[in-house]
Amino acid sequence: MKKMELIAPCHFGLETVLKREIVELGYEIAAVEDGRVTFYGDADALCRANIFLRTAERILLKVGSFTAVTFEELFEKTRSLPWEEYIPKNGKFWVAKAASVKSRLFSPSDIQSIMKKAMVRRMQERYHIEWFPEDGASYPVRVFLMKDVVTVGIDSSGTSLHKRGYREIAGKAPITETLAAALIMLTPWRRDRILVDPFCGSGTFPIEAAMIASNIAPGMNRSFLSEEWGNLIPKKLWYDVMDEANDMIENPVPVDIQGYDADGAVIKIARRNAKEAGVEHLIHFQERSVSELSHPKKYGFIITNPPYGERLEDKKDLPRLYQMFGERFGQLDSWSAYMITSYEDAVKYFGRKADKNRKIYNGMLKTYFYQFLGPKPPKRIKGA
Repeated sequence: MKKMELIAPCHFGLETVLKREIVELGYEIAAVEDGRVTFYGDADALCRANIFLRTAERILLKVGSFTAVTFEELFEKTRSLPWEEYIPKNGKFWVAKAASVKSRLFSPSDIQSIMKKAMVRRMQERYHIEWFPEDGASYPVRVFLMKDVVTVGIDSSGTSLHKRGYREIAGKAPITETLAAALIMLTPWRRDRILVDPFCGSGTFPIEAAMIASNIAPGMNRSFLSEEWGNLIPKKLWYDVMDEANDMIENPVPVDIQGYDADGAVIKIARRNAKEAGVEHLIHFQERSVSELSHPKKYGFIITNPPYGERLEDKKDLPRLYQMFGERFGQLDSWSAYMITSYEDAVKYFGRKADKNRKIYNGMLKTYFYQFLGPKPPKRIKGA
């Protein structure tokens, strides 16, 4: 099967988590850069990456990369790429997104229109036709410019991979599924440990944790643009990978995952989302304030996304909210807490210095992932 280079964009600051996922899937890493990981694979790898990766935003099939500092150079070098190897005569193709950082070419709309013209020119020369019907499968192109180096890929995912198919309705200020999964995977939490989210909203942290615990692949309940790429990927490959994903599910699994929120309406949404994801039996959701946070057992985990005060009228409530959270956490015996927030005074009111702190960009919003580490449970003696 033909070797491909695949690009997986991700949240800035979480490249190491995605790299680990790709290596565990069995693929060789080509490069790790800000906000993306490139790896080698084949058509099977493209299908498996789309279905199995929890932390990638999408999977791009790399067409090529080159340096360009003028629009003329951009045109000629785009034209020199082997587009006919990827896009059939009737394929629908366009430059869906262009992003430029520290590069002399910086206008996304100009980059998009010039590259489309260059693609058309190349395909006219190779297919010996003047006009393309573009009534077949879609091949949207995405391009990154970083310090004048242009990287070109075709998007195989379509809708972003954070759309798992279980969350039609979200609560206020939702955290994306890919970000939630990556943050859980940054912690030492495993399915034999308690997990509580006291600000669960529409349930993303508990649902992603339950999917990890039961080994449910994140892409099982959705479709992908490249399922229509019959010229590149045999349909049977998709069926084979879906069969592989089905065979890997472990159900039921003994877990203690809980989600609380003070808003009863949002808890109903969380339960509905968990049902859509096939994990409602693994999570206990409850309408409950953070002031009631408690658990009789030791060595549990809190992973949560407390309110940031996005709206001005909410900001005045934040000091007391974080203070209450810190007080209730202090009452738990030997627990660890992990919270992502953009609230600058979070640690001050939480009342405890973070053991670790990681800067993560949630879209364009700079957030901090504060880690308050509890003791490890004693090792179990085999046969005891």
